[in-house]
Amino acid sequence: MENLLTDPRPDREARPKSDPVPTRPPGRAARLTLITLGVLFILVMLILPLVTVCVYALKQGWDVFANAVTDPYAIKALQLTLLTTVVAVICNTIFGVFASWAISKFHFRGKQFLTTLIDIPFAISPVIAGLVFILVFGRIGWAYDFLQAHDLKVVFAVPGIILATIFVTFPFVARQLIPLMQAQGTDEEEAAALMGAKGWTIYRKVTLPHIKWALLYGVILCTARALGEFGAVSVVSGHLRGKTNTLPLHIEILFNEFQLTAAFAVSAILVVAAVLILILRNIVEFKGRKEERDHVR
Repeated sequence: MENLLTDPRPDREARPKSDPVPTRPPGRAARLTLITLGVLFILVMLILPLVTVCVYALKQGWDVFANAVTDPYAIKALQLTLLTTVVAVICNTIFGVFASWAISKFHFRGKQFLTTLIDIPFAISPVIAGLVFILVFGRIGWAYDFLQAHDLKVVFAVPGIILATIFVTFPFVARQLIPLMQAQGTDEEEAAALMGAKGWTIYRKVTLPHIKWALLYGVILCTARALGEFGAVSVVSGHLRGKTNTLPLHIEILFNEFQLTAAFAVSAILVVAAVLILILRNIVEFKGRKEERDHVR
């Protein structure tokens, strides 16, 4: 009995074997190593190329830079890029809201199939997407005779560029909204319906306040993707200078003509747009998290 009271070993043996063994947090050296590797990767892969573009764009002075970005072809390419982006974002926002509302709030056959179809642009190459529009609306497409009879042109024209951009970017808004709306459930909407609220009122007063930051986030991502789209647009545009060239295509033409300073100068426009979009995205993400924390409290 005396040994049992004085010897601590029986207590150790009596401890259940299933007790978790405390793990030590990563050491300071491991933490600094991971942080350093992450910073170096971002510096080499992201920041350094962007800085290089801006430096090279101003290599021959402000006059050369100004002439490159105010060139008539560059201005028309910018106008077409902005037009395509605005139309694509509007269409994809409407589609994303309707699709996410239908998938998350209603039960119907084929819902999983519809969700899978939304992800198709993520799975296939943009070049293949452009070829699809060529096969549908081009000279060998089944819709060509109809378009010719009604004096309509899609391929090698602005409508084809807009359609290709819409196709490539349409999952972004829906994919931001669907998981959030599914997690929220339908309790609040059902309660509002029982109180006599109509569909549009339910969406505006109940659903939209909960998803507004996710919606803005999806719109920002869609805008960024539409501004820089190259593959699908390159296939359907025909590279008609001053007519069907977007800003990325105009940069490609300048680069192929060995007008490197002009190419980098025009590229700087997309770099500035990307930085502004990134800042806006971070602001929206911060406000969304802040509102979520306030709601939890």
